[in-house]
Amino acid sequence: MVGSVAVACTDAASDDAGPAVRVSTVLDGLAHPWDVVVAPDGAVLTGERAGRFVVERADGTSGEVTADLSDLFAAGETGLMGIALDRDFAANRTLYTCQGHRGAGAAPVGDIRVVSWTVDDGWTTLTRGADVLTGIPLAPSGRHGGCRVLAHPDGTLYIGTGDTASPAVPQDRASLGGKVLHVDTDGTPAAGNPDPASPVFTLGHRNVQGLALQPGTGRLYGIEQGTRVDDEVNLLTAGGNYGYRPDRAPGRYDESVPMTDPDRVPGAIVAVWRSGDPTIATPGGTFLDGPGWGEWSGVLVVTSQQAEKLVLLRLSDDGRYVAHESSALERRFGRLRSATLAPDGGLLITTDNGSGDRVLRVAPDSG
Repeated sequence: MVGSVAVACTDAASDDAGPAVRVSTVLDGLAHPWDVVVAPDGAVLTGERAGRFVVERADGTSGEVTADLSDLFAAGETGLMGIALDRDFAANRTLYTCQGHRGAGAAPVGDIRVVSWTVDDGWTTLTRGADVLTGIPLAPSGRHGGCRVLAHPDGTLYIGTGDTASPAVPQDRASLGGKVLHVDTDGTPAAGNPDPASPVFTLGHRNVQGLALQPGTGRLYGIEQGTRVDDEVNLLTAGGNYGYRPDRAPGRYDESVPMTDPDRVPGAIVAVWRSGDPTIATPGGTFLDGPGWGEWSGVLVVTSQQAEKLVLLRLSDDGRYVAHESSALERRFGRLRSATLAPDGGLLITTDNGSGDRVLRVAPDSG
């Protein structure tokens, strides 16, 4: 299952070339691994969307981690999705997943939930804990299910959700879909939310599948899948409305509307970055950080499924626009989904090709 032979992957020098990198395989033989995390003990954990956890342990052994996923709803874009380690994982062995939940009885469709788990020291078994948050809407098709979880250093959780391709959901403050949510680890709304009684932090989104915290500034960015035009990176602020309102035609999900529509959503916040036309499908991202990256440290890395590459965005000092854009790994590993910064500064990337998928390690090439 594991391959660790490094492959040189250095882009030719040009204004648009990304950093020189080396790529190795951490885990392979996977199918739609959605997210990946690195534990303090060095273990690398990923989860397949259809419902399976796989680990590479610090001693180099790898295999499936047993977990009760008997109620998992896995269809379309929904299943076992985001994974995040608790801030105090080293002490409590707790992690969180965002996953589809089957309805009871004759109702096959339930909701999307954030679930807590604990894992044993040997990484053999995940034991299910409490449901942290329930009631995130779920479409029967599984379309636009989100769902990214970011464990903030302050101990709270941010959750990016999808709008289930429902016309009213992104602007409906009573719905948890098409939002970025902010909760404590017991599921209660976190301090600083616009409505102290609601988990909703921002609204007006289509399908937030990526969340990235900028080192040194505390700025939080949402990475969003667009329609046919404009995937987006958004600088998230409490109470911000990001302007997606696909209800122009009564009762119909109208994807011809702009991703950010200031005419129909007064005060809509403009994206920091847009893909333009066509979209390239942007499901994840993180910031490079560490001396090994040299001048590239601090750059936001956004994954692309359709364009099969990493997009590297050097942001302005105020974080509100892109000063320079470049790319890396284009058409080399197929569709790229998640990007996670490892403690040593390397990137872990999951591929999303459906079979033969991998967790890749991308590290700066020192030459």
